[in-house]
Amino acid sequence: MGLLKTIIVGAALVAGVKYATKKRPEDGKSLFDDLQDALPGLKDKAMQFKDKVKQDYTTTADEYNGM
Repeated sequence: MGLLKTIIVGAALVAGVKYATKKRPEDGKSLFDDLQDALPGLKDKAMQFKDKVKQDYTTTADEYNGM
């Protein structure tokens, strides 16, 4: 049963990689290429979110420590 599960997971992984790297005929780019193009913007958004959460945490902690 373990071998069958490994074969199924491996086949699904190969199919996923093949799908993600397949080039579209319209623009010659793949899903993976789109993800690479979007990463810098996503990184900036994540950093802004991190800074906002850190600021909110600090503000809330200061309110409770001042009591």
